Amino acid sequence: MQSLLSSLAHGWKQKAYPTLSSFIAFFGVAWLGVCIATVYILAELSDEVLEQEAFALDETILLHIRRFANPLLDKVMVFITNIGDPHTVVPLTVIAFVFLLVNRQRLAATFFAINAAGGVALSYFLKLAFSKPRPQLWNSAIEEVTYSYPSGHALGSMVIYGFLSYVLAKMYPRYSAAIYTFAVLMIVSIGFSRLYLGVHWPTDILGGYGIGFLWITACISLLRLRQRGDAF
Repeated sequence: MQSLLSSLAHGWKQKAYPTLSSFIAFFGVAWLGVCIATVYILAELSDEVLEQEAFALDETILLHIRRFANPLLDKVMVFITNIGDPHTVVPLTVIAFVFLLVNRQRLAATFFAINAAGGVALSYFLKLAFSKPRPQLWNSAIEEVTYSYPSGHALGSMVIYGFLSYVLAKMYPRYSAAIYTFAVLMIVSIGFSRLYLGVHWPTDILGGYGIGFLWITACISLLRLRQRGDAF
């Protein structure tokens, strides 16, 4: 037992503690608190989804948003939601990857690829794991056949646009405010478009955002550590 405790203590001192310290130094205590809160909320939310519990506000919010529907807004929302579709995101990811390589950002390009691939895997397997049906409150302007939780569009937009905004802001610090603002608008707009079109419950969007946020935080942390030359 003493040998096991010594090994755990040594591992914490040599591996876990430096990594955690680097994370806190880079993101700050407040960011760490946000991550912990996100994990807690996701755990509670996912537990309810697994038990197939209905969320009281889900239907109310969707029906309220539906009151503002009109043909012009339908077209706008379909356009916005298409920005988060695979047929848009995949080419964008390839272009961004090549752009980073051309600009000699090989490490960032590598982690961007890991970030994107991990986002796809998380979305696919979590949807299968939870198998939550999509809302059917009205006939939507688009058709979806996959499961509902978590929202792949919300998760994917957070993963792709969130990570890219970080990398581009580091490359072009003069425009960092504009880059982050654009990324936030894109992520929020794509999530809202899914609600407007009635293909996701609000809790699906929250779940997608939360999972995506934690994933890019992990990827950015590892990228930062590698750039500093720290082992992990």
